[in-house]
Amino acid sequence: MSLPHTLFRPVLLVLAMSLGAITNAAAQTRDVAGARDYPGIGRFGGSVITGYQVKDFDAARVQGAAFKDGQPTDARRLEGRITRIAYRTNPGPSILEVSRNFEAQLAKAGFEKLLACDTDACGGIPFAEAIDALPIPQMWVDGFNYRYFSGRKVDSGRETYAGLIVSENNREIYAQLVIAELGAIENKMVDAAAMAKGLGEAGHVALYGIYFDTDKAAVKPESRPTLEQIAKLLAAQPQLNVFIVGHTDNQGAYDYNLDLSRRRAEAVAAELVKNFRIAQTRLKTAGVGFLSPVGSNANDAGRALNRRVELVAP
Repeated sequence: MSLPHTLFRPVLLVLAMSLGAITNAAAQTRDVAGARDYPGIGRFGGSVITGYQVKDFDAARVQGAAFKDGQPTDARRLEGRITRIAYRTNPGPSILEVSRNFEAQLAKAGFEKLLACDTDACGGIPFAEAIDALPIPQMWVDGFNYRYFSGRKVDSGRETYAGLIVSENNREIYAQLVIAELGAIENKMVDAAAMAKGLGEAGHVALYGIYFDTDKAAVKPESRPTLEQIAKLLAAQPQLNVFIVGHTDNQGAYDYNLDLSRRRAEAVAAELVKNFRIAQTRLKTAGVGFLSPVGSNANDAGRALNRRVELVAP
């Protein structure tokens, strides 16, 4: 599983970046669609969210100690529910001011410090290159000027880690918060037999093995095993036609989620037609947004259940 690339600012790299990317970042005045602050942490005043990514299961990298001789001494690869949020703050505050505010909030939320350091004390450019950062223009990390913080908390036996990187580009302060809630991967595979059983007994079956990036409708490659099982079901029952229905959680506007869920359902159907030779006439699609929840949208666990694709018998 690959991790996001970290980007820093050697002079030649900055000169090579497109002016359009810089202009677009500077022009952004509102949060990216679907983004929100991490509960209990919040943001530095006047910031906007420039990058947002939540994965029910992924890997993140957090440094528990400074580098020595250019090499990590306590690099932690963490698996579980991973949230990455990048912010941009207009010129005015310093890197230290923004970082200290986040650090104070993390302390209030129960995180105990593992590491807090500035550029040279962290390990300079090699340390910056190892940061688990979202790509430009969502996040900028200047390898010559940054501050890093990491922390850990344990609540009812559950470990959660936080990683914070704060840096500067064109006098604007960029900060990225990574929260890793450790946990084992859930078995989300539903095979063809289970799909047939669900359709026969309940008239529908929820599929959690079809993956999309946040706010995107492109089916990710890791969805293939579930798509193969759908194709196997339809091949075994040539007379079976199905509705493919997209569902979202309640983060974002109603119309936005309705459209997103529809496009995701259409993307699943397109994959089945293109790559598995399922006749288009056997597939109908619909999106219902957050109108049919199976969990509470008031918490992360419930929202994860609500983000799904369902097969529905006509």
